[in-house]
Amino acid sequence: MIRITKKFDFEAGHALFGYDGKCKNLHGHSYKLYVTVIGEPINNPHNVKNGMVIDFGDLKRIVQEQIIDAFDHAMVFNELSPHKALADELRAKGHRIITVPYQPTSENLVTDFAQRIAYQLPAGVTLFSIRLCETESSYAEWFASDNSAY
Repeated sequence: MIRITKKFDFEAGHALFGYDGKCKNLHGHSYKLYVTVIGEPINNPHNVKNGMVIDFGDLKRIVQEQIIDAFDHAMVFNELSPHKALADELRAKGHRIITVPYQPTSENLVTDFAQRIAYQLPAGVTLFSIRLCETESSYAEWFASDNSAY
């Protein structure tokens, strides 16, 4: 079994409703997302992807479609909070707004991202882990081994 990792960068904002610190205010991050998958390399000399667990380009396409295209330069709000009214107003004015059914912390985002990515992977390739860095020194990690549903 071999693990491969691809790194992605995107910009997004959020606000943590009810939080007692600075992050209750609208703010943004330059996120770094590391996606690691695990599988056995293809062992078929007639397959153009022989020797690969997954083509990095295929992994990039999956993460691009499921995460980056949706979240890059978007503002993320908890749809269960009063921020929903602000989200609706901003969306009506043409802003890229995402509403989610959870507090948009790094911990919850990384869990959401894991679900979005895991179900798009080809047979024989499994999501191993995801690391979502919201700053240079702060990140949340998700590991399949810690989550029985994967």
